Amino acid sequence: MKLVTFIKNRKTCIGRLDADGHAVQDLSSIVPEQPGDMLAFIRGASQSLAVAARCEAAWTPIESVELVAPINRPARNIFCVGKNYREHAKEFNASGFDSSAKEVVPERPVIFTKAPSTVIGQGAEIPSYLDYTSSTDYEGELAVVIGLGGRGIAKADAMQHVYGYTIVNDVTARTLQQSHRQWFVGKSIDGFCPMGPTLVTADEIPDPTALRLSTRVNGELRQDAGVSELIFDIPTLIADISRTMTLEPGDLIATGTCAGVGIGFTPPRFLKPGDVVEVEIQPIGVLRNPVA
Repeated sequence: MKLVTFIKNRKTCIGRLDADGHAVQDLSSIVPEQPGDMLAFIRGASQSLAVAARCEAAWTPIESVELVAPINRPARNIFCVGKNYREHAKEFNASGFDSSAKEVVPERPVIFTKAPSTVIGQGAEIPSYLDYTSSTDYEGELAVVIGLGGRGIAKADAMQHVYGYTIVNDVTARTLQQSHRQWFVGKSIDGFCPMGPTLVTADEIPDPTALRLSTRVNGELRQDAGVSELIFDIPTLIADISRTMTLEPGDLIATGTCAGVGIGFTPPRFLKPGDVVEVEIQPIGVLRNPVA
């Protein structure tokens, strides 16, 4: 099922898209106490999905609603993974912006987080003007949405805890990322995490390693890689993070970006106002955001 969060008549709703993505069905009645809250829907697990499949609410043309991020206000920070594609790890090391470690390819997952206030949705402007260092960069990524929570999740059981998948653009202020050593400040500027356009449930993506990620800036292909190229795969990430902390329904894990980011060029090709960034992973869709 392709789930979305949208605004219609100034009201935030959760819904699902039809097969061709041309219409949306309002599912807010399934969680009447929190009608616009995707997190409440996710906590309902298979029961919510079963009710959604039987929903007889009217379908609305997608053009008549405004899509926002599927989880437009995460309950907790977004978990992110740094240097999780070999070629990106190499380009990041060579760029001079990596102050995190000596090794080029990490021996263990590099985990950091982004603040919930970074999240914006489809079509929203990336506020590069908030980056006072003028070093705003893009990072297209596949994000995992946790369904069944838990702590100490075994790698063999990890995929049972995946609710679905979405796209994030881990927008980064590179100079702040470098100068602060730890990456939180450079990654957590307001509006620096576009997400969407949909949340696709795990049953529709039985093998996430078969997915392909691409990022275009003003129509120019910058990033293109298979999820199969991850250094640390999804089960490893879930097992590693849950080894020390409890994962909860609706938690997001951005799995890392591939080669082709702005700092991989000489000179770096940072985003500027007027640019348009498109991150594509099918069947999730194309996450498109202009830069302001």
